[in-house]
Amino acid sequence: MTLARIVSTCAAVMLAALFGLAAPAQAQEFEKNILTGGATGTYIQFGRNISEMAAKCGVTLNVVESAGSLENFLGVRKRRFTQLGIVQSDVLEYLKTFAADDPSIARAILGVRIAFPLYNEEVHILARKDISSLSDLNGKKVAIGVEDSGTFLTASLVLDLAQIAPAERLKINADDSLAALMNGQIDAFFYVAGAPTKIFQSPDIDPERFHLLPISDPTLQAVYLPGKIPAGSYPFQPDAVDVVAVKAVLMTYEYDPGRNPYHRESCRAVSDISHVIATRFNELRETGHPKWMQVDLNDLPPGWNVGACVNAGLEPSYQLTCEGDIPAAPPQAGSPDSAANSAYRRAICAAIGC
Repeated sequence: MTLARIVSTCAAVMLAALFGLAAPAQAQEFEKNILTGGATGTYIQFGRNISEMAAKCGVTLNVVESAGSLENFLGVRKRRFTQLGIVQSDVLEYLKTFAADDPSIARAILGVRIAFPLYNEEVHILARKDISSLSDLNGKKVAIGVEDSGTFLTASLVLDLAQIAPAERLKINADDSLAALMNGQIDAFFYVAGAPTKIFQSPDIDPERFHLLPISDPTLQAVYLPGKIPAGSYPFQPDAVDVVAVKAVLMTYEYDPGRNPYHRESCRAVSDISHVIATRFNELRETGHPKWMQVDLNDLPPGWNVGACVNAGLEPSYQLTCEGDIPAAPPQAGSPDSAANSAYRRAICAAIGC
């Protein structure tokens, strides 16, 4: 089965499930959710950071675990009370590339918008110590993540672009992959996450048996962002490791406040969270996951527009009462590529001092 068909099938299955979800009973407070990732990943830590900051502004944002990027993208598109989700940029590009030829993917991306660009996610490959390069994965058993995850798509693309042919590609999650590697059932596994990520901080990973594989393939370096996992990011990793990376992006939906009460309240939820991120950005960088220090709010992925509800929350007149002072962040530069993105950039510069 081709990678395009795999992604298309995943999208169709997820859409069918999401279309079938019934709306929960009406609650006193309108439900607001952000889809993140697994319990040991960086997505969920970012989600918790945003949720904690939102709570200081009287906004309750539920942080929801998920399989990863593809589920998050489709969840934002069709799942009730799911206004936000974190997605890998290569998932965005892959979906947009195949939308012209696949109606199910075209429907999946309809109405999805950017909320904020986030950080670069490094492609981690934890392997046996005797495996020294990507090419050594030929003929080996390699875990590539579950099918609804960004890790699955990235790992599949990396292996195909580098022309690596493992003996077996196992579709299991990161926790099961780590257990299988340590038990000798597989030879390596992929995990795409912003370093440092919790799963690799286990003291049980023996540096005499395992290491992070460098990624130096010229084709991959041309397609992906350059990345480096700094020395000492994990207990077993004394030296820096050169890898490739993808951008993590916070996604939302283009809600129409005039359509119905659900759209109106969802748009307000997106505006509230956008206001929180923009006005509390320095505090997020100071107290949140270390990857917040690498977030450039002007680094918008090409070909995707910022949502109108996001821009509404960035207006100087937007009202939301929060605890403490509103901090400012260092200036960051960028160039607009649409009217919506231009408005976003002006508002971000006003909020964080470009």
